[in-house]
Amino acid sequence: MFRLSNNLVGILNFLTFLLSIPILGAGIWLSKRASTDCEKFMERPIIAIGVFLMVISLAGLIGACCRVSWLLWIYLLVMFLLIVLLFCFTIFAFVVTNKGAGEIVSGRGYKEYRLGQYSSWLQKRVNNEKNWRKIRSCLADSNICKKLGQLNDTEAVFYQKHLSPVQSGCCKPPTSCGYTYSNATFWVPTTISQDADTDCTKWSNDQDKLCYNCDSCKAGVLDNLKRDWKKVAVVNIIFLIFLIIVYSVGCCAFRNNREDNALPRWK
Repeated sequence: MFRLSNNLVGILNFLTFLLSIPILGAGIWLSKRASTDCEKFMERPIIAIGVFLMVISLAGLIGACCRVSWLLWIYLLVMFLLIVLLFCFTIFAFVVTNKGAGEIVSGRGYKEYRLGQYSSWLQKRVNNEKNWRKIRSCLADSNICKKLGQLNDTEAVFYQKHLSPVQSGCCKPPTSCGYTYSNATFWVPTTISQDADTDCTKWSNDQDKLCYNCDSCKAGVLDNLKRDWKKVAVVNIIFLIFLIIVYSVGCCAFRNNREDNALPRWK
């Protein structure tokens, strides 16, 4: 009879194998149907995750249930490396997201964001033209500003809105520019002083440009990323605990395999 740890490893990896099928299928479907740069950017990571889960779950399943020690050893090695990688990423995520926050603007329901307040590592990522071109393309494809402009709010209603960081940073000029409100994505420029925010000259009423090249837009993206990374870091902690438990059970199964393989086979 198989021992309990072998059965547990087998069951967990069978469930993981089943999970990898829809993930891999989604990646393949996306590669066939992707029409935007944002969608194309997602297809490879999804396919890679699906293939990785499928291969590693098969190794764990066969290694535990068929008592193939070398496969189970590879499975445990990959699991150990994954635990170390997730631990390092979780620490890194908390470190690079500990700076930066929206500034409250008097008489406004939304906050505004400044690029210089975020960690230098994050700033370098969005200041890289190649990276920002892809991000800007995703922002345009999402129509987040277009949907905001279609609401046709009055000035008083708009000023009390709780805009998302991206909406605040990318869809309108900074409040310090003093532009006159026409609608959420169309503002009448005024005379700009030399001391004004540099984003004031980057703003455009062209609906394809708006403030997508502004530092405030980059800051809004980083604030959104900061929130997402913190959520991911919390999920990673839970996932790490789960992986450590699975790894411990896998070590017991590996020990069982070695003991069983070392016993003489009596007919």
